Amino acid sequence: MSVSKVVVVGGGMVGAACALKLAEQGLSVTVIEQHVIDPHSVLASEQVDIRVSAINRFSEQLLEDLEAMTLLQQTRLAQYTQLEAYEDKPEQLLFDSEELGSTHLGHLVENKLIQAALWAQFERHNIKVSSPKGHAKKLIQTSQAAVLVYDDEQFECDLVIAADGGRSHIRTLSGIGVTGWQYQQQCMGVLIKLDAPQQTKTWQQFKPSGPIAFLPMHYPYANLIWYDDGTKLKELNQLSHDALKSLITEHFFALPGDFEVMSSAVFPLTRQHANTYIGNRLALVGDAAHTINPLAGQGVNLGFKDVVALAEALDKHDALDIALKHYQRVRRGDNLLMMSMMDACYFGFSNNLSPLKSLRNAVLSLANHAGPLKKQVLKHAMGGIT
Repeated sequence: MSVSKVVVVGGGMVGAACALKLAEQGLSVTVIEQHVIDPHSVLASEQVDIRVSAINRFSEQLLEDLEAMTLLQQTRLAQYTQLEAYEDKPEQLLFDSEELGSTHLGHLVENKLIQAALWAQFERHNIKVSSPKGHAKKLIQTSQAAVLVYDDEQFECDLVIAADGGRSHIRTLSGIGVTGWQYQQQCMGVLIKLDAPQQTKTWQQFKPSGPIAFLPMHYPYANLIWYDDGTKLKELNQLSHDALKSLITEHFFALPGDFEVMSSAVFPLTRQHANTYIGNRLALVGDAAHTINPLAGQGVNLGFKDVVALAEALDKHDALDIALKHYQRVRRGDNLLMMSMMDACYFGFSNNLSPLKSLRNAVLSLANHAGPLKKQVLKHAMGGIT
């Protein structure tokens, strides 16, 4: 391996995982992050966050390899065994872990807990965390090194990894463009406290106004996802919890028992794909490379796949440029396929056109009885690990 010193810009879930994975391979790693956290305080906090991820089996394996899963198992980690998608009636398409002889499909967990469980491993791997003022002013890329220049500090390394999100400043500095669009709809997340036993089935219902979803978190919490017109959702977000609960009851008719609204937030929906994932001594990972419709909760899973692919490419190839090209070849097509599949579901179901409605209901029913094909789709959703 020709790389010995790496700077990861962004210490979120994907950036933290990338830093640890490369440190495990013997590299010297510095993480640049403006919002430094105390991981043990976050893990011990009883404050439940509205931002959650559905981590699949591939992501679980990575978190186990990085020794973060043990910490997560001591927090609010919720296993789910069934995933259901339907339009008119439940169980039009039902995936069950038993179909693959597996104990579960994945886990639902708060993003902040995943990040904290990874940060808790930094000290053990001598990962440095730095918080220079503001954004980098320059990214100097030569054949010998890459240098990130800030107002009060500069960092020289063999490789810069941009893990600084969908609005990546490093991507902009490097001159890498993106293609994509802002969806007309937005998404509201609602954290609720359920008066029901621990739920293990997550479901999505497709409606003309946009899909809705139920994500069972660690007892007694759950997260509701509501797609709709952005103006409407912002108005709903201003309602009292009791008024919002009344509308949720009308819209989400399959909730298991009574509930209390705890908090809500509205998020924009963006599809974005970097024109290239690599540059001279530069690699983009996670949302810096691709942001996806969160319809199936695949965003962080794709980011974790980027991490593993990049680490494997760097370990396999001595020449950095060859390693980076290998990384892009492995990940860009796979990410594009997943983005396109999510868009096909989103646009195909978010309407009330009779011919399309009949067709998609037939497709759901057919897929539910597709046997080996259904198992392959399920295995892919689990990240290829059962």
